[in-house]
Amino acid sequence: MPWFRKKKGKIEPVSDKDRVVRTENVFVRCEECGEHLYKKELEEAHQVCVHCNYHFRLGAYDRLEKLFDDAHCEELDADVVSTDPLEFVDSKPYTKRIAQAQAATGLPEAVITARGKVGGHRVFGGAMDMNFIGGSMGSAVGEKLTRLIEQAIKERGAVIIFAASGGARMQEGTLSLMQMAKISAALAALEERRLPFISVLTDPTTGGVTASFAMLGDLIIAEPKALIGFAGPRVIEQTIRQKLPKDFQRSEFLLDHGMIDAILDRRELRAFLIKSLDFMMNPDLVEKSHNSILKFQVATSRS
Repeated sequence: MPWFRKKKGKIEPVSDKDRVVRTENVFVRCEECGEHLYKKELEEAHQVCVHCNYHFRLGAYDRLEKLFDDAHCEELDADVVSTDPLEFVDSKPYTKRIAQAQAATGLPEAVITARGKVGGHRVFGGAMDMNFIGGSMGSAVGEKLTRLIEQAIKERGAVIIFAASGGARMQEGTLSLMQMAKISAALAALEERRLPFISVLTDPTTGGVTASFAMLGDLIIAEPKALIGFAGPRVIEQTIRQKLPKDFQRSEFLLDHGMIDAILDRRELRAFLIKSLDFMMNPDLVEKSHNSILKFQVATSRS
């Protein structure tokens, strides 16, 4: 049945060109199963494919919005951004690379930090974003995460960090590698005060981030099929000259080998975090657990 349009008092047929239904930015193709997903439904499903459970990558602000109660939080240290201490130039100046990343993503840096409540508990959260120079960890990322942990210590709050990174930012040389020890030292101070650090590993978490704070959590959670490791599989195979096991460095492999504590569907993650915080932020339970660990250590050393 033809479509019609009224024009200057006359009814005229609409051409095939005009009757095309515009679907740009309405559907998204799943990278895993190839199904076309309605964008609004995908957003309601926290960017998880309803057909194959593939987890799309999330930006830093989206992560924090889904973490905090009522999607409300206070961003911290937004003015801490990368500088160019080495005046580094590769295919383009480092300063230009930073400016382009800021313009393209709307982010000040590769990590966003914030303070808010999760299940009523005081939480200091950080989320890394792969879209900002591969989520790489430079001096500014290290400074923001260290300040986040130090603020958690001052206010007696828990720390939750979503890791997503290609590793240390080589444009800053040794200064970027120093952040590994800097953040780890801050986490040691957090642990001394018996405040929890929950590390959530997303796809991908690699390099110096994996080799430092990402694997130091009191509780280490990963999303399904996330790539987690230090060097890439190809580099490892070329180094040891052996074929790696199937799904090596995927979160399921790490769970089977005791490297992480749990794998959580993104849609179930917040409820799990709240339940974990209910236990970890309970002083009486923490004290009992700590005493039990000490007794076990003493008994083991005597035997």
